[in-house]
Amino acid sequence: MTPRLFHLQGGHLEMTVTDYGARVLSLLVPDRKGEKADVIVGYATLQEYLNLPGERFFGAAVGRLANRLAGATFTLDGKHFAIAANDHGNTLHGGYTGIDRVLWSVEEVSGDSIRFSLVDPDGSEGWPGNLRISLRYTLTERDGFQVEYRATTDAPTLCNLSHHSFFNLTGDASQSILGHVLQLDAEHYLPVDDQLIPTGEIRPVAGTAFDFRSPKPIGEDIDAAGGYDHNWCIPAGGGLRRVACLYEPESGRKMEIHTDQSGIQFYSGNFFDGSYAGKEGRPIGHRCALALETQLWPDAIHHPLFPSPVLRPGESYSHTCIYQFVL
Repeated sequence: MTPRLFHLQGGHLEMTVTDYGARVLSLLVPDRKGEKADVIVGYATLQEYLNLPGERFFGAAVGRLANRLAGATFTLDGKHFAIAANDHGNTLHGGYTGIDRVLWSVEEVSGDSIRFSLVDPDGSEGWPGNLRISLRYTLTERDGFQVEYRATTDAPTLCNLSHHSFFNLTGDASQSILGHVLQLDAEHYLPVDDQLIPTGEIRPVAGTAFDFRSPKPIGEDIDAAGGYDHNWCIPAGGGLRRVACLYEPESGRKMEIHTDQSGIQFYSGNFFDGSYAGKEGRPIGHRCALALETQLWPDAIHHPLFPSPVLRPGESYSHTCIYQFVL
């Protein structure tokens, strides 16, 4: 099958998505003058997403286990599972194929919404159980980009799904994101080792470079942090709540993130180096794109104090995230 493109419009927002990886290719958002620009960093053509000249996860649905799984192995109910080790001996975002390098079925599409479905089969890249996933993208009348996941399984498995758009609110991926002002409503974060795997410690952000409780430019403490690619622990509160806010002073674009999940991964584009081009032929430079991925905590199956990623038959996984633009 050949990947297809779909155009959505809701409120003041316009979006292009494809059924290949349920991927967002563009999102047009007005600045303070009402002029629209694409705030999604990615490639210029669909063919590039198929050929992957560089970054794989631009705009994609990721899973069945978002983020990293240490050692690419886990034990569940006394059974040992070995998963595809696609990241320095660990598993990243599900494996070599994940849910981002497959064609999803389009179940419904309207002017402002599209619903995809996918069955990730038992044994795929080592994962147990047939995981049935429903994913809906909606552009709301209030200028929100809403992501809704639902999933079930026929055997005990792990499930942690996320959305992996990279943002640059200037609308130009050759510009740094270090001047973007970020707030994260979290008292704790997860320190990581040299392979970006959580150590198991749940550390207070107070007095560290990871304290974004008050808004501050991303570049203010980024060198002290060694770059950001960490999970922030969202206070339990149940239901949908605001967990982050991103503001770009030059354009005036402001994006709030609302979710019902317990974590948010902030990645500051540390591995981009300008070696390949994005849209309009512009190089995607070091720290010129960022991701804010709501999810469960990474590598949680290996840490009993972390929220569990286990999904069992008869249970239903659900996840809502809204990237809410304040215009």
